[in-house]
Amino acid sequence: MAEAVILSTVLKIGVALGNKAVQQANSQFQKFITQLTELQGRMGRIRSELRLMHGFLCRVDIRNLKNQNYGIWVQELRMLAHKIEDIVDEYLYLIGHKHDTGWGTYLKKGFKQPNVMLSLNRIAKEAEVNLAYLFQAKDRWVTVVDGGNSSDSSYVVERSQHLASISRSLVEEDLVGVDKSREKLEKMLAGDDLERCVIALHGMGGLGKTALAANVYKKERGKFECHAWVSISQTYSIKDVLKYLITELYKGRNSTAANMDHMDTKDLQDELKAFLDDKKYLIVLDDVWDPEAVNDLFRALVQNQKSSRVLVTTRIDGVAHHALQDRRITLEALSRDHSWELFCKMGFSRYTNHKCPIELEELAQEIVSKCKGIPLAIVAVGRLLFVRDKTREEFKRIHDQLEWELVNNPSMEHVRNILYLSYIYLPTHLKSCFLYCSLFPEDYLFRRKKLARLWTAEGFIEERGASTLEEVAEGYMKELLHRNMLQLVERNLFGRIKKFRMHDILRELAVDLCQNDCFGVAYEEEKCGGYLEKDGRRLVMHNLKKNIEQSISSLHQLRSITALDDSMPSFTLLPLLSEKTRYMTVLELAGLPIEKIPYAIGDLFNLRHLSLRNSKVKMVPESIEKLSNLLTLDLYNSDVHKLPRGIVKLKKIRHLFAQKIIDPSARVLLWSSGVSISKGLGNLTNLQTLQALVAEDESVRQLGELRQLRSLRLCNVKRVYCECLCNSLVQMQFLSFLDVIASDGNEVLWLNALPSKVQKLYLRGQLDKETFKALGQNLYELGLNLSQLIEDPLPSLSRLTNLAELYLNKAYCGKKLAFLKEWFPNLKTLQLKDLPHLDQLEIEEGSMATLERLFIVNLNSMTEVPAGIEFLVTLQYLCFYEITPGFLTLLRQCPRVGGMRRFWHTFLD
Repeated sequence: MAEAVILSTVLKIGVALGNKAVQQANSQFQKFITQLTELQGRMGRIRSELRLMHGFLCRVDIRNLKNQNYGIWVQELRMLAHKIEDIVDEYLYLIGHKHDTGWGTYLKKGFKQPNVMLSLNRIAKEAEVNLAYLFQAKDRWVTVVDGGNSSDSSYVVERSQHLASISRSLVEEDLVGVDKSREKLEKMLAGDDLERCVIALHGMGGLGKTALAANVYKKERGKFECHAWVSISQTYSIKDVLKYLITELYKGRNSTAANMDHMDTKDLQDELKAFLDDKKYLIVLDDVWDPEAVNDLFRALVQNQKSSRVLVTTRIDGVAHHALQDRRITLEALSRDHSWELFCKMGFSRYTNHKCPIELEELAQEIVSKCKGIPLAIVAVGRLLFVRDKTREEFKRIHDQLEWELVNNPSMEHVRNILYLSYIYLPTHLKSCFLYCSLFPEDYLFRRKKLARLWTAEGFIEERGASTLEEVAEGYMKELLHRNMLQLVERNLFGRIKKFRMHDILRELAVDLCQNDCFGVAYEEEKCGGYLEKDGRRLVMHNLKKNIEQSISSLHQLRSITALDDSMPSFTLLPLLSEKTRYMTVLELAGLPIEKIPYAIGDLFNLRHLSLRNSKVKMVPESIEKLSNLLTLDLYNSDVHKLPRGIVKLKKIRHLFAQKIIDPSARVLLWSSGVSISKGLGNLTNLQTLQALVAEDESVRQLGELRQLRSLRLCNVKRVYCECLCNSLVQMQFLSFLDVIASDGNEVLWLNALPSKVQKLYLRGQLDKETFKALGQNLYELGLNLSQLIEDPLPSLSRLTNLAELYLNKAYCGKKLAFLKEWFPNLKTLQLKDLPHLDQLEIEEGSMATLERLFIVNLNSMTEVPAGIEFLVTLQYLCFYEITPGFLTLLRQCPRVGGMRRFWHTFLD
């Protein structure tokens, strides 16, 4: 499973060979041209060898997992790939990292050190020789089964069938919590629709798709004239599958199929079509991984108006979409009660009513909870405990080492194999992304935007056409979700992924893979006992109660450090990392009480991600300008008020966060501050995120050069800047988030032109009427704060038919707001806050027809319950905050409100 490591090295070599600095060095230092050329040639040959090895490893299938010699060979190859990565980093440091003194001084100084270039050449030559040796050693000692050989693909089919047969044995007594899904499936099979239809059972590995399908298949197959069950693998052979189907369908019949060994694929398809032509058939395609597998088989499954059915079980969304939406059944993890019921059936089958002894129940419940509702894992753990002593000591031991049992116990092998298949069959570009997620704690909530930045900085994301790396990363997330390797938690208003997590069982297996592949280390002090493993290129520290500096100083191979515990000691951490680990790529140190960024930070030439969010840092050193590869600089809510002038030299930077929160309640105009970048801002043409910039004459004029911006927050905006600002904004064709904050309460924001793709808009300060005319139909979210509007804004805003969230905070000085029929048809959230004169709120029937959340905050003049609130039939949350006790009495007495299930309130202080 070293292909992910090798792919990363191949990509890095490609970057090194294409580095513009190389050409500059070649042209300026002729006396080193021979050494440079030799080194580049060797690196090019190494890259070619690694690409071939990567292609080979991608074809190798699961038969080699227990091949000890193969495992040793892959481990040696992985270690060599890491050494090659070190060479590439040193090469980039030598060639690409030029100081202020310029090429001449820096490179001359570098080359005077004990013949650095010759040393690199010698190491690269050694790596090249070792690669050739590894290839020869493989041929001498390692017998590898290559999955690319079509003649061997039947083995993989047999392997999948064997795993499926284990799942198919989980019938009747093992099926718990699936009654509704079974009933739906039986109805779909028995429907009177004459057309052949496809039904999909969908969900992550181990949820019991095969078991449920087998249970219903045995019960319902007699209602069909012929039936067959076939297990598919990702490396399936269409010929083998067709032969198997024909053999199964002909069973029990007097007629037999022709000699299939002499048939090609088309002949087999014709044979199957002829047989099924006039029959009502039921065919189960179990464990399908590839949508093309279904397409291939459909060419042989006739549409004969006989109420035939094709049932597909799969972990892949793309396969499930072969069935119509109302023909898909998605299996979910078992509830806590159903998990306990299944566990007791397995672990205490000899006990009366399968009842767990009372003295073991607490420990047993904790063991079951670790299975997270996956039936296969619950059954395996239950059977494991079935043969163990029923004592607290034994149960405590299993509880404490369940993760080890899952990874190492032979009786859990089928659980490992079924879940490992999901990883093994991942495309290589997704494997590193998946393993990376496992370094974070159980139930850790990932956020799309942040994870995309981290994946990009780690080098996992490849360029794809005109898409940004962040867009490609989002595509990777979708692929992992569609393969049920990650679990979706929340989408945003636009339907895009917002939050997700990794299932705990999959995570445990992935953690083991990380350790075996030296991919990374998840450090938890209570589990690691203070010992920090020296393997792994990445370190994610979950918690730490004592200084870790001494341990980290010896980990020279580290490329990435992420700290998740903001209570960790960190007094010398950043200086240490800056001095000892010069190849560092990612420093995610959000929340740590770091007060100073050392000047040596500029020597981390490889650094692509630096986050000191919520730290105590007050100043950024001038040396930051040397971080020419930096993609993300996150100083959000630190104490930095000014950036050094050299920040504009970071031409690769894509995300710059430097906003400081002053008033968390956001009720004052100047609730946050930003930083100034007056000269050279236009150089940062790759910026996608800029939060928050203090508006000044020069910076406002140069904003138009930042045409890749997606997110912009501007502070200190004055009326005199607005015309120039609008001219700059309309050039940003990708801008989707815009937040504009006026310089003081007397300034009027006059924004008569805005980018058409803006989806989220927040305006803070007085507004000119012309601004409302510039609001586009792409707006999904709008916040007006301290706008002091005299005229009712709703008639103007009601034309924004796509608006999903509307926040009016101290935005209107009038006494009445009326939401008329058919206004705001897609609004989901409405907040009315700090409107001191508002005493009437009317809602006509048919207005805000999809509203789910209504927040009414500090409307002191309101003495009556909003008229028409009963028309908001889709309302899920109704919140009245900062109200008087008298108004609360009115609310409770009002039948339109008092009976609502989700109703919250708070009193005025």
